[in-house]
Amino acid sequence: MLHHLLTKIKAKRGAFFMNNGTLLAAIDIGSNSFRLEIGRYDHGHIARVEYLKEMVRQGAGLNADRMLSEVSMQRGWDCLARFAERLQGFERAHIRAVATQTLREAKNRDVFIQKAQTILGFPIEVISGLEEARLIYQGVTRLLPQSNERRLVVDIGGRSTEIMRGQGYQAQAMDSFRLGSVAWSQRYFPQGHFTAEAFQTAEIAAQAVLDEALDLFPRQQWDVAYGSSGTVGAISDALLANGKTQDDIITREHLDWLLDRLLKAQHADQVKLEGIKDDRRQVIGGGLSVLRAVFDLFNIESLTAAQGALRQGALYDLVARESDESDVRERTVCWLSERFSVDAVQAHRVSTVAAALFTQIATPNAQRERHSCKLQWAARLHELGVHISHEDAHHHGAYVLEHVDAPGFSMVELQRLSLLVLGQRGKLRKLELWLNNDELLVKQLCCLRLAVLLCHARRDPQYQALALQWHKNRHIHLQAPSVWAKHHPQSAWLIQEEAQAWQKVGWRMTYQFD
Repeated sequence: MLHHLLTKIKAKRGAFFMNNGTLLAAIDIGSNSFRLEIGRYDHGHIARVEYLKEMVRQGAGLNADRMLSEVSMQRGWDCLARFAERLQGFERAHIRAVATQTLREAKNRDVFIQKAQTILGFPIEVISGLEEARLIYQGVTRLLPQSNERRLVVDIGGRSTEIMRGQGYQAQAMDSFRLGSVAWSQRYFPQGHFTAEAFQTAEIAAQAVLDEALDLFPRQQWDVAYGSSGTVGAISDALLANGKTQDDIITREHLDWLLDRLLKAQHADQVKLEGIKDDRRQVIGGGLSVLRAVFDLFNIESLTAAQGALRQGALYDLVARESDESDVRERTVCWLSERFSVDAVQAHRVSTVAAALFTQIATPNAQRERHSCKLQWAARLHELGVHISHEDAHHHGAYVLEHVDAPGFSMVELQRLSLLVLGQRGKLRKLELWLNNDELLVKQLCCLRLAVLLCHARRDPQYQALALQWHKNRHIHLQAPSVWAKHHPQSAWLIQEEAQAWQKVGWRMTYQFD
């Protein structure tokens, strides 16, 4: 039964339609640098068209109170303005902009993101550490030759380090840790001075943070280690430029040589190494200490600098989202449903009714189908909390969605799903702030609440005769034939109660049974 329902759900969402030649773009808003990758889709592969990178060092502008400075935000806005000029003419569905650890931490991230989205012209997703790890693994493995080797992938960014283990395109274990080249440079080399004692302290501290990763990534469960982007790329470039290697392989001896060069330089400003750019010198000490800790902790003899990274993973994820079989978010919804023993029949019933009502009031635009899809995901998960407790199940479900590690979803997407599940029934005052400022959320929530009450008997309701209308001045109107109300007195009474609930938060819901 569950397989049959999921098949029907997928059939409704449409088929894969990514055309060969389509231009795709990914923006990686990192703690140290912002990157723009533009690629052309061709028969399942994405070929680079253009790559832009700017060292913004936004993470350096995060103070002890986790507030981004105005100067660091302005650097980010200026960079995104230049990216926006290059992205003119791109469709929204063909761009994914993701932000990582600095904006995960920043208390004033909404200030930056609101203006950044206006400048860029496209939404920005703040993704969780595990979602970042998933995309990095996809980006790395997509650009590696096909192989059955068991892979360990390490990405040392500005303020976070992601570690993944998997085979082929499938990641089997992932984790994200709050340490990186910017954070460690600020903490252990605050004035740019390099000493043996400082490096020893930084490496021990990094090992202490990463120590818990040993259980997830035991040495006997991977064959080859790869490093992605940031620190690994910078060190690889330096080794190649100084003739220390002829390929992309980094060894313990290489790291010892680089440490010796930094100690002889004594200060970041005095580092004169081919391959180390000026804007990388200020964070090379922190990055090197973290990488040395990784080598020691995981007993790595050699690590290969990979070409793929987060941005390539985001590009391939755009392609996957066009395919019902590949969209990670769809698989995540199915996984959550099964994990929390959601009644699949009732979930499909509520989803169908909510989508039908939403069609009547949704604003006609290119995003309508995507908004409907997200509403259906919320409907399919609306009873998530029942597995925990029938009492206040909507509160439990909302909490799970806001805190669960859900591959494919951004933190904002999870928050919106959480709000819909929280608001599916009961008083609306708990969502009053959002109801005053988010018309789309009001429409989705209205349709979900009506669908839940129409399906109260856990049978397929007769909803086809209902007409839902959206009016200006916060007015929603529901109309149905009098014979419908006569045959469904409980549903008619619940609709009257629903109208009163909306009135208490400044919205006018009217109904007419004639």
